Amino acid sequence: MGARRYLLRKLAHAALTIFAVLTFNFFLFRVMPGDPVALLTRSERLTPADVAKERAALGLDRPLPQQYAVYLGETLTGNLGVSLRTGRPVTSELAGRIWPTILLVGVGTVLATVFGVLMGIRGGWTRGSRFDTTSLYGSLFFYAVPEGWLGMLILVFFAGVLGIFPAGGFETGGLTGAARVGDLLNHLFLPCLTLTLAYIGSYSLIMRSSMLEVMNEDFVTTARAKGIPDHVVRQHHVVPNAFLPTFTLIFLSLGFVLGGDIIIETVFSWPGLGLLTYQAINTLDYPILQAVFLFTSVAVILGNLVADVTYEHLDPRVREA
Repeated sequence: MGARRYLLRKLAHAALTIFAVLTFNFFLFRVMPGDPVALLTRSERLTPADVAKERAALGLDRPLPQQYAVYLGETLTGNLGVSLRTGRPVTSELAGRIWPTILLVGVGTVLATVFGVLMGIRGGWTRGSRFDTTSLYGSLFFYAVPEGWLGMLILVFFAGVLGIFPAGGFETGGLTGAARVGDLLNHLFLPCLTLTLAYIGSYSLIMRSSMLEVMNEDFVTTARAKGIPDHVVRQHHVVPNAFLPTFTLIFLSLGFVLGGDIIIETVFSWPGLGLLTYQAINTLDYPILQAVFLFTSVAVILGNLVADVTYEHLDPRVREA
């Protein structure tokens, strides 16, 4: 019963948070500067009657509460509007950008997680060693360095100076089979390397800090006093408990996959949601921005929900929190 109440409480919190995001998303893009009708018809010369007709077609002439009700209904049915830049449905614009973003941000996040956690485990366990010092300063450097600056350095060196990787894009085109896969991996390498280096520091620092904290716990001292070998204490006592804070961070990071990485995708001209967001910002394409903001927020909320529910099984003490 305690687990069921915990699950229901988390589901209710997630639903309320999504409703709050929907409401915030509605009002945010209605207080920002720019008239959707003027943006949508900027290449046309319209009379005041034509402008009024367009506003009625978009529902902008209705009272705000009525607009809000229509917005909720259309959003829940998957109607996210029309792009002001291309005139295509927003869902069509997003559909073509999701796969490149999942590929780039997903692979980069997984690599950063694996290497960051392993570095944090070894660094925390061998505190003060040469590996710990080197990995600590390296993690601090990559954690603090701007992603765009790092990406441009990697792009200039590997694509400009060495010329061994393409300067940007998703694929060359016209290739099939193994050649297409190899070309895709060739384009993926530099942005994925940048993303991995940009996020590896956060996982490493958090895991290292958790290791140091758990190593001072009484149960670890007791295990060592019993004569249990150090590698067993590390694998079965320290790491499982130290991994819990990092576990939540992993799911939160995976939630950002749908949002893409605006800076890295822009630097490498990677045609994902991040680059789409950058283009929408430059052209004031509010429907696209509204949809990306909504998708990203819902993904993070769902990632946090999965982390909370799974965390409860890993550490039942959180049910009483």
